[in-house]
Amino acid sequence: MHGDGDGWAYGPDGVRHWGRFGAAGLLVRAPLGDAGPAVLLQHRAQWSHQGGTWGLPGGARDSHESATAAALREAFEEAGLDETLVRVRAERVTTDIRDVWSYTTVVADSEALLKTVANRESLELRWVPEAEVELLPLHTGFAASWPLLRAEPVRVLAPPPLPRAGARTVVLPGGGFGWLTGIEELTGGEGEAAGRDLTAVVGGDAGRSARTVTLPPSALD
Repeated sequence: MHGDGDGWAYGPDGVRHWGRFGAAGLLVRAPLGDAGPAVLLQHRAQWSHQGGTWGLPGGARDSHESATAAALREAFEEAGLDETLVRVRAERVTTDIRDVWSYTTVVADSEALLKTVANRESLELRWVPEAEVELLPLHTGFAASWPLLRAEPVRVLAPPPLPRAGARTVVLPGGGFGWLTGIEELTGGEGEAAGRDLTAVVGGDAGRSARTVTLPPSALD
């Protein structure tokens, strides 16, 4: 499908970027049980820009589209994803050439590994365990932004009754991302009243030290 965003934008250095009004892509995670999340990646067709590398389903924004609308449309066109099965959590501008072009990564998740249907822009679509993303030859733009987009494990500590929430992306203080691995009960009067902020333990994987942060109750909505 062709829209009015199809075309090149040129930076002051003469480098061209696809999307007259910028571009957007969808980073969608889904649970892999105890193995943490998987990320849906696209193995780009050889004829495309940086063909043979791996990146996110995405493409040019049309003039009337928000970044989220463009990312969901492109994910449907390139991967057959049903947007009603995807929950958008955040937007991040991961490339910004002032007054010329930008790329927005829309961060989302689904309750399960969704079925995909590749179009001619893909050699393959694959749900890749998050820990293995960096092992693939990544599109340079995605490789540069991945450290800002990757998710750390998150355990929420809450007073009873415990909130009902499955594995999902959590937006962390400072703008990073976590992946909810569980909700544990606070004991000994440590809990706070319902509706108050939540305590969460972030990290502690791959030899990294865990830290404690505060999350709003809406983090589990």
